Amino acid sequence: MGAYAHENEVITVRHRSIAALSAAALSMLVLAGCAGDAEPTADADPSADATEAPADLCDSAAPGGDDIDAVKVSGEFGEEAEVSFDAPLELTEIERKVLTEGSGDKLEVGEYITYAATVYDAETGEYVGSEGYDDQTALPAGVQANNIFGMALGCATPGTRVAFTFPGQTAQDGTTMSSQVYVLDFLARAETKAWGEAEDEPAGLPAVERAEDGEPTITIPDDLEVPEETEVTTLIAGDGATVEDGDSVFLQYKGVKASNGEEFDSSWSRGTPTALPATAGPGGVVEGFAKAMIGQKVGSQVIAVIPRAEGYGPTEGHELQEEDLIFVVDILGAMHTAE
Repeated sequence: MGAYAHENEVITVRHRSIAALSAAALSMLVLAGCAGDAEPTADADPSADATEAPADLCDSAAPGGDDIDAVKVSGEFGEEAEVSFDAPLELTEIERKVLTEGSGDKLEVGEYITYAATVYDAETGEYVGSEGYDDQTALPAGVQANNIFGMALGCATPGTRVAFTFPGQTAQDGTTMSSQVYVLDFLARAETKAWGEAEDEPAGLPAVERAEDGEPTITIPDDLEVPEETEVTTLIAGDGATVEDGDSVFLQYKGVKASNGEEFDSSWSRGTPTALPATAGPGGVVEGFAKAMIGQKVGSQVIAVIPRAEGYGPTEGHELQEEDLIFVVDILGAMHTAE
């Protein structure tokens, strides 16, 4: 992501977690579920080596135990859960139990899901918060064998509700999170490419061809005219929620130089979608990339032709300072940032 982060800094997405609805909890809980280039964080099993993680999510599911058996849950799947237990619960490991069985194909490593969750503090028994039950309150999450979604869900099917315990953790930056109890609903599989209706591409734009998995190939025409301000054209029109300024956006993208078509940054090349803030400036993205997201509907793919003045032109010494940029962006999800 650093190739288009403001001032060439890696972006930290201000994104509520499924736990405390805070950025601190996100870093401990999601374990690169949305940001493919993030470092492993505290929700990983500290004794697990990623190269030794189970390939079958059925083997990744956390075990049951006395702590999770002491948790009582009421409420319907897809709605906030009501949770009760005798506090405090002295948690030492992740335990889980299945409350509702789903149906369909089993989860596999590397898939993305949409989810909803209700969270309680294991030490006080108090309600902490919830996320994902309403539109634009959660982004899709990646499921790996050694992240919290893999350990909580295992190889579950859509429609599954689980409860699980999460012992208190300390993140790499010293941030702490108390022990918590979750009820997690696996709503559906999430798309990793645009799924709307294809639009006719106007003449004069770079040509975009898509592989079966959705990855675009961008060909720059000899007569490309770069505008004075960023021009954004819809290639695939989605029908989902509209991205607003300041939202967190789950997306795929590829960026190439307008001068020669050379790729300089791509989520596709890293093999995973990512999440970015739809805002320009410090802590956000360059102006032209923000314009490519804001106002777009989820499910869409757009192409943005970005003049250097709205790319890295203002950033002295940046390797792309003298380059006009082309981005093809798939908008896969959007979440309103907490006030």
